[in-house]
Amino acid sequence: MKNSTLLGGLSPAQFLRDYWHKKPLLIRQALPGFIPLLTPDALFELAQRDDVESRLVTHFKQQWQVSNGPALELPDTAQKDWTLLVQGVNLHDDGADALLRQFRFIPDARLDDLMISYATDNGGVGPHFDSYDVFLLQAHGQRRWKIGATQDLTLVEGSALKILKNFTPEQEFILEPGDMLYLPPQYAHDGTAIGECMTYSIGFRAPPFQELGEAFLQFMADSIDLPGRYADPDLQASKHPAEIGSAMLAQISDELNKVRFTEDDIAIFVGEYLSEPKANVFFESPARPLTLARFTAALNKRGVALSRKTQMLYRGKHVFINGESFAAGRADKTSLTLLADQRRLDSEAAAKVSTDVLEALYTWYEDGWITLG
Repeated sequence: MKNSTLLGGLSPAQFLRDYWHKKPLLIRQALPGFIPLLTPDALFELAQRDDVESRLVTHFKQQWQVSNGPALELPDTAQKDWTLLVQGVNLHDDGADALLRQFRFIPDARLDDLMISYATDNGGVGPHFDSYDVFLLQAHGQRRWKIGATQDLTLVEGSALKILKNFTPEQEFILEPGDMLYLPPQYAHDGTAIGECMTYSIGFRAPPFQELGEAFLQFMADSIDLPGRYADPDLQASKHPAEIGSAMLAQISDELNKVRFTEDDIAIFVGEYLSEPKANVFFESPARPLTLARFTAALNKRGVALSRKTQMLYRGKHVFINGESFAAGRADKTSLTLLADQRRLDSEAAAKVSTDVLEALYTWYEDGWITLG
């Protein structure tokens, strides 16, 4: 992490030890002189796209309403009490992607996305809590934050939003452009725009264990191997025909108990699961892709970079990219892990890749997963 002001002078190790998942941190001028990456009009256009997740939150006449994009009819910017939330802006803008990557002192497996919130005067989404860590960077205008370590997570019944019923703020801050507020999970907060403002939320992924468990069982269904079929050559005449017999249960139980999963199975599942693109992510293949020979020449000259939308992870010999996995040999793993960690290979490193890696890179280039540097 190059920016020494991002965490208020703290090193990543100090921040993780003292604040991460533990308590809030207000960082004045985390990014001094910060200029918004997108104008409001550019954000409004982005919200209308089919491949962008967006929501309009209004609080007109003391009634909360939520509309999901695309094709949102936005109120006039002169009207108070409304907010536009646009998720995953980092997938569509180089500047937003670069900003998100400043937070890579947190592993990519946890880093989720950059959301931009545009609000008119007094706009907000009400007092609430998130189930994940979040950095709230003020990009334009001012926002008043009220926060509190509330223990009462009761929600208002019948509301269109998950709004806390009994929110008691303990601290209050007004954030200016470049200021940033870190909040750990389930730390209640309520942000209200002072005039027109934009806030960038850097969020982190924290999947529920129930969701992981269900997905893992689906993943393992493809690898279960239980040969044979139920049989009962010693069956006795039944006195209670509707009853499931103990011998039947025991035999089935013995077979199902043969289902085992290893640490390797879990690693492959986690890598594929965490690198899988979200449903609204689409990759664009080159309009006129180079031949393999020309790609190789360009690679050796310019290097290669991962697409903004590509998630690449690794564990041991396993490499994961956009939901796919494969095992890499020791030599290949060196170049592939370098690509995953740096999100690019310079021309010198790219010129040294093996034939197998070159073929993989060319396939990813054709799929729009990587670009020439």
